[in-house]
Amino acid sequence: MIPLGDVSRRPTDFPIITLSLIIINVIVFILELTNGDAFVTKWSLVPADVSAGHHLITILTAMFMHASWSHIIGNMVFLWAFGPEIEDAMGPWRYSVFYLVGGVVAMLAQVAFDPHSTVPNLGASGAIAAVMGGFLVTYPRDQIRTLLFLFVFVRMTYISAALLIAVWFVLQLLSIGSITTAQAGGVAYLAHVGGFIFGAVAARLFEDPQRIAQQQEIN
Repeated sequence: MIPLGDVSRRPTDFPIITLSLIIINVIVFILELTNGDAFVTKWSLVPADVSAGHHLITILTAMFMHASWSHIIGNMVFLWAFGPEIEDAMGPWRYSVFYLVGGVVAMLAQVAFDPHSTVPNLGASGAIAAVMGGFLVTYPRDQIRTLLFLFVFVRMTYISAALLIAVWFVLQLLSIGSITTAQAGGVAYLAHVGGFIFGAVAARLFEDPQRIAQQQEIN
């Protein structure tokens, strides 16, 4: 399943932060391609290093890096599908903090899960998982335009946010402990789970009630 966007509502403001995050991720990925494995290794998060108090900046930098074209394209599609509505509910600055804190929590969750691992971890997935967790508690009944793949068949359909995100989350739980390796790094599923739980629990604290009310009037 590939979510393409919310068809139940339209953001009242242009999602400038969501678009900016996508642009930043693309720029960093270009830097990865240009500078090679040395760049990826330097700025990816290695749990053993962070556990020892070294290279703490990678907790932040790793969330803007990706292991492959498919990794970044998939993440950015998910971010564009769910980010604009959450940005609209929170406002640009609250959303920025929510996204970054969600990413940090996700990275720390992976460190806590396997503190002695020397496998580099990278990806925006944890922060995006926080956005999805926020979407689940804020707009569970919204219909998401989704590309559904059934063997060799592909169809466009509409799936409730609650069902789509719940299926995604269950898949992450089933995948805990596995690492997808590509280039010099890995993508850890526990980071997805940690980010998602943070988003679901904290989203209401970041929402702007006036913006929520405005959305309800428009939609």
